Amino acid sequence: MRAARIAAAVLALVLAGAGPAAAEKLVISLSSSRVLITPNFTGAELVLFGSVERDAQTVARHGGYDIVVTVTGPRETVTTFRKARVFGIWVNAQSRTFVRPPSYLAVLANRQINDIADLDTLRRTQTGLARTLLPQEISGDIGDSTRGDPFRQAFLRLKVEHGLYREQQNAVTFLTPALFRATVPLPDNVPTGIYEIDVKLFGDGALLTRSPTAFEIVKVGFEQFVAGAARDHGILYGLATTLMALLTGWFASVVFRKD
Repeated sequence: MRAARIAAAVLALVLAGAGPAAAEKLVISLSSSRVLITPNFTGAELVLFGSVERDAQTVARHGGYDIVVTVTGPRETVTTFRKARVFGIWVNAQSRTFVRPPSYLAVLANRQINDIADLDTLRRTQTGLARTLLPQEISGDIGDSTRGDPFRQAFLRLKVEHGLYREQQNAVTFLTPALFRATVPLPDNVPTGIYEIDVKLFGDGALLTRSPTAFEIVKVGFEQFVAGAARDHGILYGLATTLMALLTGWFASVVFRKD
């Protein structure tokens, strides 16, 4: 009987130790959940605020915390071409299709990403522009390419030149040891759609937790009304434009008629 009681006590201690450990969690907020693109849109900035909440039982991190914010825009399939000189003429000699890469990608961190964690952890969590998966269609198969692939390098270079891909160190500021702030830059050519934000919290070189949020970019104004009408009501849009062209021609003939 005594042995049974001891075994039960040991089992209870084991189960208690196997319970959920206290850990940090993130609380984040955006300055706006919707960005409106008007005809005179020249770009915008969103401000992300966040705090690290820690239970009383959680051990303090000796090296402090690190934050990496990844903003991913709507995905779209893109075909890239490589030109070659044939008989003195530049032509598209090779092509490569990237399967649903992000149309916009921003990686913001509080310091150098390579100093936040080891390479294996960064690869496993896809942290950083160089470690983002960009699947390609090659001979009927879809897979990610190596970092040295010329098509991948050209794709990233063009996206960076257009301001749609970026990686910024020291872009996340800790206002206090647990409160941080980051600014998400949006260029004037940013695509519309739903944007996902993934905030990763690192401590002592390990990923502690992550928290998602999202915002939307939409077009407003007369241009969006015309585009929506052409997309959703194609027949009526065609009839309206044809009637408008006829009326414009008739009005011009009346105004400039020579008697």
